[in-house]
Amino acid sequence: MSGLDKNRFRNQSMCFRASYEERRTIEERIKISGIPKGRFYLDSALKSKIIISVGKFESDKLSLEIRRLSRALENAGTDDNDLYAALVDCRAFFEQMISVLESNNDNPVHRARDEPEKK
Repeated sequence: MSGLDKNRFRNQSMCFRASYEERRTIEERIKISGIPKGRFYLDSALKSKIIISVGKFESDKLSLEIRRLSRALENAGTDDNDLYAALVDCRAFFEQMISVLESNNDNPVHRARDEPEKK
C-alpha cells in the first residue's frame, strides 16, 4: 500500500472508530451531501466550529499538548530539522487556538458579563 502514497498531495492516512449505528448514520449523511467521502470527512473536520470544553479532562489534554510542544522546542537543540518541525507544530497549534478563541469571542455566551456587546 505504501506505493500508493507516492507523489500525492494528501499522503497521510487517518482513521477512527465508530459504532455500527454511527457508521451507518455517517455514511447516510455522506450520501445526502452528494460529495465524495474524503471531501466530506475533510470538510467535517476542518470547517466545523470548535468549542472549547471546560473541565478537568479537557484542561489536562490541553496542558499535555502545550507541554509536548514545549518539550519538542527544548529537545530540538541544534538540529535544524527538529527545531523546524517543532516550530511548525507550535505555529499550527497556536493558529488553531487563536481561531477558536476569536470565534468564541464573537459568541455572546462566551463574552464577559461587563464587556459591551458589539453592534
